[in-house]
Amino acid sequence: MPRKTILYATDYSEASLYAFQFATWLARCTHAKLLIAHVSQDEQYPIGELFNDVPDVDQQELDRLKSVRPSDPDIEYEHRLLYGEPGSTKVTHPADVILNVASKENVDMIVLGTHGRSGLERLLVGSVAETVMRHAGCPVMAIRPRRYATAPLAEPSLTLATNGQR
Repeated sequence: MPRKTILYATDYSEASLYAFQFATWLARCTHAKLLIAHVSQDEQYPIGELFNDVPDVDQQELDRLKSVRPSDPDIEYEHRLLYGEPGSTKVTHPADVILNVASKENVDMIVLGTHGRSGLERLLVGSVAETVMRHAGCPVMAIRPRRYATAPLAEPSLTLATNGQR
């Protein structure tokens, strides 16, 4: 049976880093590989042009992504610095990039933080978490920021059914 994969998408916000605790807990409980991803807002290729060379990755951005890693050495993980469509003139929408990698990698679950915006602010800014939840082909766990929590974070006591395994 192939190993399960959990995609954790980060924007380095408080909500996102809080969600990382849940993603690592789920990976540990299900023995899944954790795919830690960030969608860069920089364009990797010249906009609107054909480009044959592979551009250099922003090392500072990659180092920041690689600093997000599970404290448990038994959790297998991999980092992905993601970009929009090469050469596209469209604005990169992180939700679309996350959905695309989730589909290509056939992930079993997506975990991400949500900023808890509502009303006009959500209408103006949009919600990556909401778009991912509406269009993902797998379960999505969106975690609200700690400031919305009613109790301190403890080891979740949820039991997950994973094809008869614990």
